[in-house]
Amino acid sequence: MLKKDLRSHYTLRRASISDIALLSSSLSIAKASLKLPIWSHQYYHLFLTISEQKEINTSFILSILQGKNKNIVVPKVVGKGILKHYLLTNSTILQKNRWNVPEPVKGCEVALSKIDIVFVPLIAFDLLGNRVGYGKGFYDRFLSECRADVKKIGLSLFEAEEAITDVSENDIPLDYCITPNNIYSF
Repeated sequence: MLKKDLRSHYTLRRASISDIALLSSSLSIAKASLKLPIWSHQYYHLFLTISEQKEINTSFILSILQGKNKNIVVPKVVGKGILKHYLLTNSTILQKNRWNVPEPVKGCEVALSKIDIVFVPLIAFDLLGNRVGYGKGFYDRFLSECRADVKKIGLSLFEAEEAITDVSENDIPLDYCITPNNIYSF
């Protein structure tokens, strides 16, 4: 299936999910993340939920990271397709940007070379670890600049599609994807 068709289909499916089902699925995904072999690292990049888009609620994963005393890094849009990455601390002030993404107002920027694990937002993914995002390329640009050994973990409310037919050479595949019922390894 084409990215634009998947984006349209899964955006509609997400819109129809009840708030209770979304919270339950988000909790299941967070619990499943504990089964991954990723917890010996120190720097974890986590996207913050766009609640208006009915994205997975990442606050459960955030709590796990805080409980394990990990360094949590969050993104901020600073230009067309460009993200900067900041350490999330108790004093970090978050503000929604024009896409309703909560992001730090200011803070301590983290070098990409420090990031070990990236939790990646997505709308859909396939059995090869390819993902469909919102179509602006922020995460593909970011991931292409990360270390080669960075683990990329997608979080999805829905199971994998057979194949995304218009994958480009700029698309960065996932290493894992967690759904409420499965963990996919690529």
